[in-house]
Amino acid sequence: MKYIGAHVSAAGGVDQAVIRAHEIGATAFALFTKNQRQWTGKPLTEEAINAFQEACAHHGFGPQQILPHDSYLINLGHPDPEGLKKSRAAFLDEFQRCERLGLTLLNFHPGSHLRKISESECLKRIAESINEVLSRTRGVTAVIENTAGQGTNLGHRFEHLAEIIEQVDDKTRVGVCIDTCHAFAAGYELRSPEACRAMLDEFDDVVGMAYLRGMHLNDAKSAFASRVDRHHSLGQGNIGLEAFTALMRDPRLDGIPLILETIEPALWPEEISWLRAQQHPGDAAASAHQE
Repeated sequence: MKYIGAHVSAAGGVDQAVIRAHEIGATAFALFTKNQRQWTGKPLTEEAINAFQEACAHHGFGPQQILPHDSYLINLGHPDPEGLKKSRAAFLDEFQRCERLGLTLLNFHPGSHLRKISESECLKRIAESINEVLSRTRGVTAVIENTAGQGTNLGHRFEHLAEIIEQVDDKTRVGVCIDTCHAFAAGYELRSPEACRAMLDEFDDVVGMAYLRGMHLNDAKSAFASRVDRHHSLGQGNIGLEAFTALMRDPRLDGIPLILETIEPALWPEEISWLRAQQHPGDAAASAHQE
């Protein structure tokens, strides 16, 4: 089964994210459990936690269908001691928020070397950051997102992800989220069904399909191999619809959250419906969307 959804707003409380996901016809969703552009957030109250869990139960969302994302400020490979300490503290807080909500995944961008340390040293710091937080929490898996490679961001090669995972002590609690826009911008060809299958084959060879815990389904405004992170709506960017049809028909993506971060939330219900239809070749809804 494919779990398909979008990164919805948690404005007004984390339970509101569940309701918004249901309203767009999603069977998966992503959210921020606090303001993603602030280092600290208001503590979760028991009332907020109960409301979230009740909404999930009511609308049929289990933890395996929910892919929360951490703050954009966190850099787990920060070259400076103070920056690294601040990032690790914020990362721990994000994990603890997931623990309290009963969530089992936390998606994050790996980190940047800021041209102050080597790639290998930065990747080592990212792994050490993960180890530190995993040792202080329970039940939540660290899900590393591949990046477009913009600036000094690491994680744009599958080899980077493999190098981090290799240095994580508890490999049962580490995984990967592949963002299609990021992969395309980083130089992974996706513009045909064959290319999509080849990308997943390469991921399996380099990292291991067992580590794939989610995907972000985004078309790309950015050009192929541009190392620029610019999302677009499905079929309106440089990747094109064929890629997403191929992904929806690949059984390797069953049972994980497949999350839209496309740029027009008003289109999410249509995009979710279209993606769902792609699982069944010849579905009239699929051809209607492409016309």
